[in-house]
Amino acid sequence: MKRSYRILLSVLSGVLLSLAWLGFPGWTLFFAFIPLLYLDNFFIEQKDNYRGVSFLGHAFLAALIWNVLTTFWVANATLAGALMAFLINSFLMSIVWWLAHTARRNFKSNLGYFALIVFWISFEYMHYHWDFEWPWLHLGNGFANNIKMVQWYEFTGVFGGTLWVLIMNILLFKIGLNFQKKQPIKNYIYPISIFIILLVIPFSISLIMYYSYVEKENPKHISIVQPNVDPYSESYDLVAETKKMKKFIELTGSVTSNETDFIIGPETVFENPGYWNEAELQSNKFYINLSKMINGYSNAEIIFGVSSYKIYNDKKLAPASARVNGDVTYDRFNSAIFIERSGKSQIYHKSKLVVGVEKMPFMKSLGFLKDIVINIGGTTGSLGRQTEPSNFVSKDGTQVAPVICYESIFGEYVTGYIQQGAELIFIITNDGWWKNTPGYKQHLSYASLRAIETRRSIARAANTGISCFINQRGDISQPTNWWVEAAIKGTINANSKITFYVKYGDFIARISSFVSVLLLLNLIVKRFTKR
Repeated sequence: MKRSYRILLSVLSGVLLSLAWLGFPGWTLFFAFIPLLYLDNFFIEQKDNYRGVSFLGHAFLAALIWNVLTTFWVANATLAGALMAFLINSFLMSIVWWLAHTARRNFKSNLGYFALIVFWISFEYMHYHWDFEWPWLHLGNGFANNIKMVQWYEFTGVFGGTLWVLIMNILLFKIGLNFQKKQPIKNYIYPISIFIILLVIPFSISLIMYYSYVEKENPKHISIVQPNVDPYSESYDLVAETKKMKKFIELTGSVTSNETDFIIGPETVFENPGYWNEAELQSNKFYINLSKMINGYSNAEIIFGVSSYKIYNDKKLAPASARVNGDVTYDRFNSAIFIERSGKSQIYHKSKLVVGVEKMPFMKSLGFLKDIVINIGGTTGSLGRQTEPSNFVSKDGTQVAPVICYESIFGEYVTGYIQQGAELIFIITNDGWWKNTPGYKQHLSYASLRAIETRRSIARAANTGISCFINQRGDISQPTNWWVEAAIKGTINANSKITFYVKYGDFIARISSFVSVLLLLNLIVKRFTKR
């Protein structure tokens, strides 16, 4: 095969993998890996002429195209961070393919393909749990706009979708390879039958689940405020922050009544952390005004986002993210604040921080570089975080999950709120950093997957759009327009039932990781045995 043909196949795979994130149906992923599988097979058949590493470059090119086409919008916030994300993630993806290719060279064919499946799932799982988290392009996310196909995510989470995609690609490739080699008809029967079964049964089950799902009536009345503040041009001084507060109160008043239970504002409604000392919230001017606002209604309590700070009296107890200014040691946080009817507050610190924007990865080793993290929201350097999710508890005992922005793409993390008793999910976000690109649309669609996995209704407040309500089937209602001031009101149902996925989490990924270790050890033994 000519080199130009091999490059063309790599490019084709990269483009096909991007389609599901660019508005095309998720089922396009079922054949997106076929060009790479064809290249993999070519290098296997020609292994006497090509070393295994020859395949690595082709896998990297496909992965790079996929990453750039689908997440180019990251560069709007940080060009350096985007380049780092593209290169690192593409390299990791290509390493996974190279390891699977190596397994194919050393194992029987089917075991080699099995290795590809468990290696890839393990790679995706790693992206949820190491310090350079970037699970945006996990294959199971590709069905976020096709929720009628994946209602069974309440059992498997997105890893069920990843497994589905990988198996379907391998089956289609084998069918095509048999056709190319003009195999007897009997050789087609098994892979075609399995392919049809794995296409029809999951889809049919999902449709049945979708149309038969009925929410238990347990209504909560919600007001959502979308201030539409441009994060690239806003100011953070007292005058600007006061203006934001007045706009927020005005928009709230347009949709809030005495039956309203919750008022929700987006992430970082107030972005100057200097005004939000967590030890002195009760005397904060903005806090006092918002408390007075909710007292004008019979039931309302309010959740909104701020940039806050906390002072540590004992420097030795401060975490690695803490900063020092003279004799003061403190942390800055991306926080959600809940003001109760009584005027008391509850606070949650964002845990899943955006690499290169809100944190420096591997802080213990690279802490000396923390000041190069870009300036967003008037804050530089890595933010502080809490280590696990926690809920807000309303006046009637209803628990709500305060999910901040990036956290909404971490399925198993979100189940932590539900395990602690959350009956509703409130997502607060500021997607204006990505400008008018597919980024904010992708982020919105992932919220539907969280609703399916947990069977929790969601209210989503986004600074610049899209704010909306999402029911327990993942349907989006009352979506606001992008980049406009808006306020909406609606009713969503609280739910206390626990899904299989909430109870057992990413069990598919954990099993795959265990098997991957065994296969890697086997490969190492084979390597040394040959030597």
